[in-house]
Amino acid sequence: MKKLLFSTLATGLLLVGCGGSKTTTTPLATQTAIETSIDLSKVKDDKVPVTINPGRFTTETVTYRLPRVVQGTYSVSDFGKYIDSFKAFNYKGEELATSKIDTNTWTIADATNLDYITYYVNDTFDQEVSGGIGGEQPFSPAGTNIEPTNYVLNLHGFIGYFDSLKNNQYKLDVTAPATFKRTSALQETSKKSIEDGSLITSSYFAPRYFDITDNPMFYGELDVEEFQVGDIKIVLSVYSPNKVHTAAKIKGVVETMMKAQKTYLGDINSTPRYDIYLYLSDGTEGSPKGFGALEHHTSTVVVLQEDMPFEALAESMTDVVSHEFFHIVTPLSVHSEDVHYFDYNQPTFSKHLWMYEGVTEYFATLFQVDQGLVDNDEFYGDILQKIQTAKNMNDSMSFTEMSENVLDEPYAPQYYNVYMKGALIGMCIDIIMREESNGQRGILSLMKELSNKYGKNKPFEDDKIIDEIIAMTYPSVGEFLNTHVVGGTPIDYNIYFDKVGLMMSEGKVATNYIQNGAQLIFEPNRETMKLPFSEAVKNNSFWAENGVQPSDVLKTVNGEAFSFLSAQKILTDMYMWQPGKEVEVVIDRNGTEYTIKTKLTQSYTTGEKLTENPNATTKQVEVRKAWLKG
Repeated sequence: MKKLLFSTLATGLLLVGCGGSKTTTTPLATQTAIETSIDLSKVKDDKVPVTINPGRFTTETVTYRLPRVVQGTYSVSDFGKYIDSFKAFNYKGEELATSKIDTNTWTIADATNLDYITYYVNDTFDQEVSGGIGGEQPFSPAGTNIEPTNYVLNLHGFIGYFDSLKNNQYKLDVTAPATFKRTSALQETSKKSIEDGSLITSSYFAPRYFDITDNPMFYGELDVEEFQVGDIKIVLSVYSPNKVHTAAKIKGVVETMMKAQKTYLGDINSTPRYDIYLYLSDGTEGSPKGFGALEHHTSTVVVLQEDMPFEALAESMTDVVSHEFFHIVTPLSVHSEDVHYFDYNQPTFSKHLWMYEGVTEYFATLFQVDQGLVDNDEFYGDILQKIQTAKNMNDSMSFTEMSENVLDEPYAPQYYNVYMKGALIGMCIDIIMREESNGQRGILSLMKELSNKYGKNKPFEDDKIIDEIIAMTYPSVGEFLNTHVVGGTPIDYNIYFDKVGLMMSEGKVATNYIQNGAQLIFEPNRETMKLPFSEAVKNNSFWAENGVQPSDVLKTVNGEAFSFLSAQKILTDMYMWQPGKEVEVVIDRNGTEYTIKTKLTQSYTTGEKLTENPNATTKQVEVRKAWLKG
């Protein structure tokens, strides 16, 4: 999972997505494929009908669930709350008694006579609410969409499971208008026309319930492009409701990025096909409001804003898709028992989010300088921003303790740090290994070794993996992990920068229009629901040069009035502003309104810079070269 930084900035972070059990039980039904169907041609009141035929059961009562939590999200989703009109029928077509046990769970009586169950599914996009000032944002890439021109079929939102049948095979039929384009990495076994050719039913096969949840689909008026990256077929499916962006133009950005990623990864095993599903939200009522991406073994679902300039869209796609694609290393190829035996209802979580999300984010940052997509200074700037953002969080909390308890307080609010400090943990391990091996080994080679030892079908034991990593690397790696990852000692990054001949210095640094580095330049007032500028605005060159003062209140931005409900959208837009854009901002200063109408210039602030030490030793320079260029 990757929540975009700008989405988080606009909500609670700066305004102030695994577990399971290895236990198996005797199957309650005959070992046949569970037959499931989704009929997009029979949507009623914006709800899709679903039918589940599990085969014959041998016990009197069975339990059916929709996921409470899905892999990769590290948050409670409760997909059962989107289910209506749950019914069960016997072989005579008569309705059986059912009971709803909790939000996500139903029991069915007289199960030996159960033939099939039916229910309707509401989509999640329609029910998302922006968090406003300090509110929690939804995570749309894990959600679903039901509208005449587009269906986002994250199948965990439509199809559930019987407790003891998660390892049964699934057969899925999806019926939709023949005019729809349809994309899915799930194996399609057949296709047939019905209703005089106006509808098509596509049949798919899934080896087990995990594969249902792991293979999202897009149906509708899609813009689709395909291309090859080495031996991987990439399928890019784009839904832009107002046709603002095209798959053909986005393809160039993604193709360049993924070819660089494949070169960087080298011989790591990959998938023959990888799908990218991009939904562009137009900001209207019923459109998704939480931006980012959710990874799967062979695909990723991305939700971004449709009104983003193409340059900003390209930057965001590089950010989120590169992160999700690197998940083919971890946790998809290297993961614990908590991930492998995932319990969608009551999951337990691995202690090692520093590896699953942190190392993945580090790869997504490092490969860009390794492959020449950014220069050294841009890379240093990205690293420094992660350090500054991490400092705003609890820097003395044990990372393994936070990971294991990520759904609970006080750990849940620290989750975003997996992309910041988690990536920095990966960086420090990389630098230690480069120094110890004279540049020959790094964290990528470690992950390859772990992948060769385990792979996607063999999980590691959570409590033993650090000892295994120490045995495979160096005592200094173990000292670092035990002190700064298991233990809560904050990291002195200067120690690791010194190993590669870098140093921190003060100077003029570029920033955006809502921050100075990682410091927000607003001081929200939750009582009045207004957004005044803080003292920090004095050190943001754009606003200072345009006469903005501390305590000035943001009134309108490009004609849109600031409010509790519009906060997330407005601040997200401002975060994505680029020099050259025409803007009109109205501020209130003690009851008097002032209008700023101008063309954006690059904004600067004074802060720390990460620079190369001109007095670095030959060894430091050599370790730096190995670190940055593999």
